[in-house]
Order: sequence, then structure tokens, then C-alpha cells
Amino acid sequence: MITQVSSSLYHQLVAFFEEELPLKGYQEPLGSIRKEAFARFKDSGFPSLKMEDWKYTNLQPLINQHYRLNDSIPGRNVNIDKAVIGGLDTYRLVLVNGHYRKDLSDTITDSGVVVCAIEDGVTEHEFLSHFAKYADRTDNPLVALNTALHEGGLYIHIGKNVTLKKSVQIIHVASADEAVFNQARNLFVLDENAEAEIIESFISNDHSVSLNNTVSELVLKEGARLQHYYLQVADEKSRYLNHTEVKQARHSLYNNYNCSFPGSSFIRNNINVRLDDTAVESHLYGVTLTAQDQLVDNHTIVDHRMPHCESYEWYKNIAQDTSTAVFNGKIFVQPDAQKTNAFQQNNNMLIGDKANIFTKPQLEIFADDVKCSHGCTMGQFDEDALFYLKARGVGEASARVLLVHAFAFDVTEKFSNTHVRAYVDSLIERGLVID
Repeated sequence: MITQVSSSLYHQLVAFFEEELPLKGYQEPLGSIRKEAFARFKDSGFPSLKMEDWKYTNLQPLINQHYRLNDSIPGRNVNIDKAVIGGLDTYRLVLVNGHYRKDLSDTITDSGVVVCAIEDGVTEHEFLSHFAKYADRTDNPLVALNTALHEGGLYIHIGKNVTLKKSVQIIHVASADEAVFNQARNLFVLDENAEAEIIESFISNDHSVSLNNTVSELVLKEGARLQHYYLQVADEKSRYLNHTEVKQARHSLYNNYNCSFPGSSFIRNNINVRLDDTAVESHLYGVTLTAQDQLVDNHTIVDHRMPHCESYEWYKNIAQDTSTAVFNGKIFVQPDAQKTNAFQQNNNMLIGDKANIFTKPQLEIFADDVKCSHGCTMGQFDEDALFYLKARGVGEASARVLLVHAFAFDVTEKFSNTHVRAYVDSLIERGLVID
């Protein structure tokens, strides 16, 4: 753990939990859940570089400063234009500093769908069956901190056999006139044979200084299908710690598309998928393009626990300037997970001499009747290919864009939504640093 004396934020959080949180009057069982979670956080403290999973991700500069710990101006005006995806018709749900803003959001009219602020979800019959039941089983102290002190977030419940007519776009807006620490908590539950597409866009207004610790628990019951996008386009002064925990039942399908682009100076994504029943399928795709002094760290876990399941993971990193990209993908095949089919691939491109990429693909197999593979490649920008294109009349800027698009294509072609795919292609083009 990071020494408590060195952490300004740690002391703030302890004082807030002991002095201010009781005034909010949280009723049982959330009161007990919060207390137990904060005790776990106090035992561990913030992660440090001495921990293997955090060896490239230094939280010290982020936690050695003072933050406002609650949003005292939830009604502020915000601009969501940066999150607009051309040609895409969606239900928009807006969260400002983690708080659900119904006045800025669309109403989902599909029958069998519940959307509400996380604090209102406790009255829903499915809520307590799932809240803090999955992510809190991990050893991530930031999850425990979020469980203890979360304010804001969404509860979405999609009923049995319901297929949403339109995509749901959740727009996370960081907007504050002083440094703020936001802790949103999300719980999405898809009942049997439900189908949805959820697109989460992360933006910031007015170069707001924020540290965002978000935890999302996703529950897919038998036959449920979810297409899930993360699109990170916030400004430099917004920093993100995201933890996503996915619980899947028989015949369910979960596809995650995780994309980060130049902007936010610090991004850490944990995406954990538990294939906890037979005949489950999960796909994880990622494109990371970094620039300047940016750090983007993606940690994934795909845990095969039962037989006849399939997972497919492909991440691509492109690092520019003095930026750093990290990928650590873990696949576990447990003893009961016979007939598993698991694939993992990570490809990396360095543009320039000062960028860094750290990659650690991991595969641990404890079953004997499986088909599994993983691989990793590391390379620099292909100057010969660039020369070839320039020699045939293609301008240098256009040639660089073509080569990077070609590198990312294996992943972006997997995107199920063509409008999102075009949007991501445009963000790649905008994010390239052309000398």
C-alpha cells in the first residue's frame, strides 16, 4: 500500500467517511455494505508500484492533492457535443460528475426497461440480488473504496425477452470549477434473452480537473446479449480509474469494445469477465492511441470456469511522443472448464523513439481438453511502407493515416455498429501526431 502519511486524498476520504457520510443517513443494507467495504480499503490503502498489477501505473501524483469529494453543483450546464456520434440514433443518458441528470437525458419508452439513478435502484426487486456481489470479490482496493463512498451512477434493468429499439448512449461528463473526485457506481442487469447495445462516452468540459473512480457491474442472464462500447475522449486534466465486472450465464454473449484516444492524461481500465456457466461467449476488443505524456493502462481478466465456453480478445496499442500504453491480459481456464476455446492477441506500434509500451499477455490453463492460444507483437512505424505510398503520390499525412488505419483494422472491423466504427476511425485520424 502507499504510505498513508503521503496521501492527502487518503486522509480526506477517512475524514469524509467518519464525519460526513453518517449525515447522509444511508439505510440498511447499504450502510453495512459501505462500512465493510471501507474497512477493506483502509486495510490495503491505495495501490502502489510495488504491486505487480500496478507496476507501470503510479497513482501517487493523483492522490497527493486535495479534491472536492461531492458534487455541490449538480445542476450546472454542460456541453455534450463532443460525445455526438454522426448518424447514430440513440437514447442519451447524461451523468455529470457521476450524477444522473434526467433533465438532460432521454426517456427510454421501451416496455420492460428500468432506468434510474443508482441511489433509487435500491427499491427495485433485482437490485440487492446483484449490487456489490461481483466486483467486490476482487482484490482491487479502488472497488472497495467505490463501494464505500460511491455517489451517483446508473441502475439499468432490461426485462426478459426485451430487445431495445435503439442504442443507449451513456455520456459521462466531468465538469467542475475546482478539482473533484467522482465515484460513480453502475449496475446493469439483462434478464433472459434480453438484447441491448450500450455506448459509454467519457468527455470533459472546460478542461475540468477531475479524478474519476467508476465501478460497473454487468449481469447477463441466460441468453442475454450485450454490445458494450467505451469511448474515451476526455481532456488532459480528467483522469480515470474504471473497473468493469461482467457476470455471464448460459448462452449469453458479451462484446466489449474499449477505445482510448489522445486527451486524458491518465486512464486505467480493469475489465473482468467471468464465464460462470456453460456455453458462454465473450469478445474483448481494444484500440488505444496515445500522445504527449499520456498513460493508458488496460488490464483484462477472462475467467473460464465452466465447460464449452469461448472467448476472443484482441487489443492494439499505438503510442506516440512520450506517452505510455500498457496491456496486461489474463486468461484463466479452471479445472472444470473443459472444451474451452480461448484466443488472445496483442499488437503494438511505437511511433517515435520516446514512446513506451509494456505488454504482458498471460494464459493459465488448469484443464486438459482445451483449445487456447495467445500472442504479442511489438514494432515501430513502417518507414518503408510510408516511402512506398509517398513514392506513388500519397501525401505524408495521408500515408501515415492509411498505415495506422491498416494496423488497427483487424480490431475496428469487429465493431458491430458501423456508425461507431466510422467515429473511431475519425478519432484515430485526428489523434495522430503528424510532424
